[in-house]
Amino acid sequence: MRIAVDAMGGDRAPAEIVAGALRAAAGLGVEVLLSGPAEQVREHLPAGEVPAGVELVDCREVIGMADDPAAAVRTHKDASVVRAAELVRDGRADAMVSAGNTGATMAAALLRMGRMRGVARPCVAVPVPVPFGRPQVLVDAGATVDARPEWLEQFARLGRAYAAVRTGVKHPTVGLLSNGEEPGKGDTLRKAAHTRLAGVPGFVGNVEGRDLMSGRPDVIVTDGFTGNVALKTMEGALRAAATLVFRTVEAAPSDAAAAVTPALIEAARDYLDPDTIGGAVLLGVRGICIISHGASSARAIANAVGVAAECVRSGMTARLEEALHAG
Repeated sequence: MRIAVDAMGGDRAPAEIVAGALRAAAGLGVEVLLSGPAEQVREHLPAGEVPAGVELVDCREVIGMADDPAAAVRTHKDASVVRAAELVRDGRADAMVSAGNTGATMAAALLRMGRMRGVARPCVAVPVPVPFGRPQVLVDAGATVDARPEWLEQFARLGRAYAAVRTGVKHPTVGLLSNGEEPGKGDTLRKAAHTRLAGVPGFVGNVEGRDLMSGRPDVIVTDGFTGNVALKTMEGALRAAATLVFRTVEAAPSDAAAAVTPALIEAARDYLDPDTIGGAVLLGVRGICIISHGASSARAIANAVGVAAECVRSGMTARLEEALHAG
């Protein structure tokens, strides 16, 4: 299996990206193709030498985090993220990973790989941590901010198929994020989408924001604008909660802190760490694209490569297409 990694994508590129790719190649049984300016990438390889299981794909351009996504992909044809997408399109890689400009990553995957048959818009599926339980899937988390009811139905089918692979649930349940559980609640989009989602297997109706991180339902569907706001709200809440807990422990008597920290807090912190998740999956394109957060560490990139490999092994693309065209 070969995974293309955008070596220049992310706030900590290329050092952390290269380190994570090397870790994945050494520990996951996959080959990694690093796309980026060869001389810059080599600076972060052991003794400047390319190790076994790694290949450099030299390119001359880089798309920055502040660049306009669509315009940059069209004009910077030799950019590292574009080349990574082309490696998948051309069959040289089975999947791609990037922690760079999210919009550019989505545009590169869409323009180079193309949409799946029948897909109107792609969507981003993000695993949402559930304390001491399997993750939920939030879709869409930012790809399509202005959505239509029929697109939310597609997102639900794609998200459900992804959840079955990622969480191991055979028949995932699906809820529509709204401002109330009653079928009549929500804006015009939510009301129309509710009617269409009634035909999706596993649909349980409307859910509210408080159902995120609860474990039920397995998949929560919304438009990309609302989903992205919800995701970042959860991230902020988790950071605030972690700060509160750690400061409380620091202020507690030393014997009390010693009793709870190793057993509970450290385990919870590791579970909720976004580096553990690795990245989100772009659904609806003809290939596997993993989008990692901009501040990804080497650990996050290694885990993102692991998610990509898991998607390849499970036949994710074929399963998504099957789910999309199910009755």
